[in-house]
Amino acid sequence: MKEKLKWAFRVFFPKPLKQTKSLKTRIAQNKISYAMIAPYFILFTVFTVIPVIASIALGFSYFNMLEPPSFVGLSNYISIFLNDEIFLLAVKNTIIFAFITGPISYILCFVLAWLINDLPRFWRTFMTLVFYAPSLSGNLYMIWQYIFSDDQYGLVNSFLMTFMDLGIIKEPIKWFTDEKYIMLALIIVQLWLSLGAGFLALGAGFKTVDPTIYEAGAIDGIRNRFQELIYITVPSMKRQMLFAAVMQISSSFAVGNISIALCGFPSTNYAGHTIMTHIHDYGTVRYDMGYACALSAILLIVMLIMNKLITALLVEKD
Repeated sequence: MKEKLKWAFRVFFPKPLKQTKSLKTRIAQNKISYAMIAPYFILFTVFTVIPVIASIALGFSYFNMLEPPSFVGLSNYISIFLNDEIFLLAVKNTIIFAFITGPISYILCFVLAWLINDLPRFWRTFMTLVFYAPSLSGNLYMIWQYIFSDDQYGLVNSFLMTFMDLGIIKEPIKWFTDEKYIMLALIIVQLWLSLGAGFLALGAGFKTVDPTIYEAGAIDGIRNRFQELIYITVPSMKRQMLFAAVMQISSSFAVGNISIALCGFPSTNYAGHTIMTHIHDYGTVRYDMGYACALSAILLIVMLIMNKLITALLVEKD
């Protein structure tokens, strides 16, 4: 009986934890490490943390960039959800765009990184550059303007009109001005641009797998590359896969420049309008920065929720 009482007492009144070292002591002991991360920490705070906090605060104000901000409470958010019909259309377009391009771009990153992993070093580096370069060349939309040109000389229209003399289409399709085709064209362009940080992370992840594990797997009965991929490679690079998934799927919610560059602003009947283009509209066209900051805060919350969902799906619980 006494032992049970002692056990119950320890459960409800555990011993206090040992005092941890003070922050000042930890900094003194690891001053070199803190000095190394200080430049990044300062830049991250100045150019990311402070602007985000300021943006959230401005979301509760009216600010036209000429006069000081004036507090309006939840007025911006009420207008967004109850009075802004274009915002609801932008949400629908963003969801369609993200739920198609996010998973597909993630799969493309994984498959392409896997395929070029066993190439000789020179060709692997060259192919990595080829696939990664579009994500750096944000101003090369002119290539796609030519490919999806509205006349019969555009590559896609010319191909569809003359392919094996079948004449799949009779007249050129106006890819970036016809609301029926705008979203399809934008999705194709976004997939071309999407092999970015996630692709590099997965490419590096394949190189972190210990080759001896494949030898052990062969002894245990693994006979082909697909089995190696499922039973060895994927379990060995879960962190890289999680990072790539977060980068690819979350970033697909923040796409807007493509629509502005290719379809003009605004696009036909707002067919290519996303939350980012809506923020662009109020922030740089109408100069209603308070409303634009409220939209940005909503997008931030959506992306945080997506990060949590992706992490919950891909991280195994102990």
